[in-house]
Amino acid sequence: MLYLRQGHSLDMASEIHMPGPICLIENIEGKLVVNQEALEILSAITQPLVVVAIVGLYRTGKSYLMNKLAGQNEGFSVGSTVQSHTKGIWMWCVPHPEEPNHTLVLLDTEGLGDVEKGDQNNDTQIFALAILLSSTFVYNTMNKIDQRALDLLHYVIELSNQLRTVSPPDLDGVEDAADAVSFCPDLVWTLRDFYLSLEADGRHITADDYLENSLKLKEDTDENHQNFNLPRHCIQTFFARKKCFVFDSPTHWKKLAHLPTLHNDELDPDFVQQVADFCSYIFHHSKAKTLSGGIKVNGPRLESLVLTYVNAISSGNLPCMENAVLALAQIKNSAAVQKAIAHYDQQMAQKVQLPTENLQELLDLHRTCEKEAIEIFINNSFKDVDQNFQKELETLLEAKQDDFRKQNLEASSDRCSALLQDIFGPLEEYVKQGVYSKPGGHRLFIQKREELKAKYYEEPRKGIQFSVLFS
Repeated sequence: MLYLRQGHSLDMASEIHMPGPICLIENIEGKLVVNQEALEILSAITQPLVVVAIVGLYRTGKSYLMNKLAGQNEGFSVGSTVQSHTKGIWMWCVPHPEEPNHTLVLLDTEGLGDVEKGDQNNDTQIFALAILLSSTFVYNTMNKIDQRALDLLHYVIELSNQLRTVSPPDLDGVEDAADAVSFCPDLVWTLRDFYLSLEADGRHITADDYLENSLKLKEDTDENHQNFNLPRHCIQTFFARKKCFVFDSPTHWKKLAHLPTLHNDELDPDFVQQVADFCSYIFHHSKAKTLSGGIKVNGPRLESLVLTYVNAISSGNLPCMENAVLALAQIKNSAAVQKAIAHYDQQMAQKVQLPTENLQELLDLHRTCEKEAIEIFINNSFKDVDQNFQKELETLLEAKQDDFRKQNLEASSDRCSALLQDIFGPLEEYVKQGVYSKPGGHRLFIQKREELKAKYYEEPRKGIQFSVLFS
């Protein structure tokens, strides 16, 4: 298959001649393998690349949208049965219709949740690659934004972060690109067969408003709300720019099997306009993929990124989703415990002056700081199954309390001993000098001792040992 005009490079967008997509990353029985022919195509592209990748459940119309971005009705496989067609990641490089001297790289991915495959780990690897390789990431879901879709996107963002971390920085002359790559693409969330009314609080809202409302955090510190907030906060932080499109059903369900061959006048007019708006947004707002320092990714650099990330997956460095979630929970909850303990230590250091007047004063201060620490833990924890990490925190705080009680006791003993020495020291000297060894001396001694005793009791902050030591 000829992809370049004879004797020409890809310096001008008009020189691209790629009549159809080619498999970039093959999925062979759950193993991801880079297609060398696709890499050769990339290696010849010297223009900056605008990389648009799409991910979503299988049989949800992903390939249809990507064909429209390529300006074609056919190209990426659009299946008409319950069997998934696209395997791995397919690539189609076309001239960018709006950005001169740029190449638009379309990446269509294998559908998630294929019942015939049944490999969730393999799904998330492909998902993560799409995020890492793209400058615009299209998340294609059905009907509405729900918790499952948010959780899946959150988990794969975490996998992407881990994959970027474990990838070696050997990118054929692109210094430290695996570490420096600006791998946070723009998010375009597409909702297919959308059936809800775009309304909130009795007023019309936009699709973008719907997305923002779905990502809104709850403000209180209830543990369930913290689990609710975590994926939303992660998505908000990871994707700096977000856009949402809703699509009506394109036509009667009996005609869907023939969707690629249907003319616009055979489709729902709203759907036709929605697709046009989607394509226009991608063409006008999708940015070129860049590395750290503003270096734009061309074909050879994208080729190196593909090899880097696929090799990292093949080496087994990327954990499966279940292990990643467990590892994430371990990391986040351990950090939450440490943050809570640090807050407790700081507050106790500020509020407690040892020795306290009595034990209850110390216990009250402890309870106040303990409550604040637990709230901080809950705010920062993630999936604390059976509250194991919270129990660990409570055990640590209990040990902190016991330690403060011992410190308080020691501080009280030291304070009382110093006061006794300071107040009664002169009286002891007078006894040694025989001041009270005379008639009436014993009465004077008792009188002086009671005066000094009263002075001792008047001294503040002696703590719980004041009566023990004196007796």
